[in-house]
Amino acid sequence: MGLPLVDGIFPALIIAGALTTAAGDPSITGILQTGLLIFGGSATVAVILAEMDGTRREQLTSILLLGAMLIPVAVAEAAVAETIETLLNFEVFHRFAGLVILAIAAKTASSKVGEYLPSPSIIIGLGLVASFNPAGFELIVSPDPMRLLSAGAAAGTGVAFAGLVALFAPRLRGTVDIDLFRFGSSVALGMLALDVLGLMPTQAPVALGVLGVTALFAFDPGAANEGANAARGVMSDADQRTAMNGAVADGGDDLTGDELDDQQADDDTDSQASEPEPGYGYPGEEESRAPWL
Repeated sequence: MGLPLVDGIFPALIIAGALTTAAGDPSITGILQTGLLIFGGSATVAVILAEMDGTRREQLTSILLLGAMLIPVAVAEAAVAETIETLLNFEVFHRFAGLVILAIAAKTASSKVGEYLPSPSIIIGLGLVASFNPAGFELIVSPDPMRLLSAGAAAGTGVAFAGLVALFAPRLRGTVDIDLFRFGSSVALGMLALDVLGLMPTQAPVALGVLGVTALFAFDPGAANEGANAARGVMSDADQRTAMNGAVADGGDDLTGDELDDQQADDDTDSQASEPEPGYGYPGEEESRAPWL
């Protein structure tokens, strides 16, 4: 959750105006998208559900301690970002901000693809070099309070998201398909990148919609019941029907009891018709007309 503050993704989004509207007011959709996808996302969910140790209270305490450091640093970076913005050509840097989100989306979708892509910090560094314009430098000592509020709200959204996941972790474990949620999060990040680049022909929060649909599809309450039954050695209804009816070959249909009896009778008839006649006592013949040979 602290990586966006270290590798420069969060300041890039601030400079690109992803957290504020054209009038300079906080953007609710931008704050939610940044908090849920940049600070939260599939990596946070995976770590909390699969790797985080301790009781629920201990996990929530750890997340709150992280938030106590995360939110002030995010606000400080937002204050510094206004000064950095005066050194940059906004149009050029705006494209690099979108590219870095696309790179993160690709890395999230496939670790194999991520091996061939540069890290986000390298992309942002190239963007700073390409858009550097010292002629407009201005030291801003009184940053925009709305921008600071937006930055703190985005980091707070990520902390609240992580806290909710930890709070409901006992119920979510075994019911959330992490791989499906990870892939859906990468698609949502791609939509966010298109929005930052200005290529999205709509003002609707498409990235939030994709993330919501992903969370819905990745949640499978029946998976926990199946896992619990498997741990207790209890077969599901489908498994019991399969065991009663017998194994079905690939591409076959489930058979009822009467159909199974008819099929067994046919198999017995075929096996009897195909049995060879007794041989003449040559070696290897099980039945013979002349056993004394």
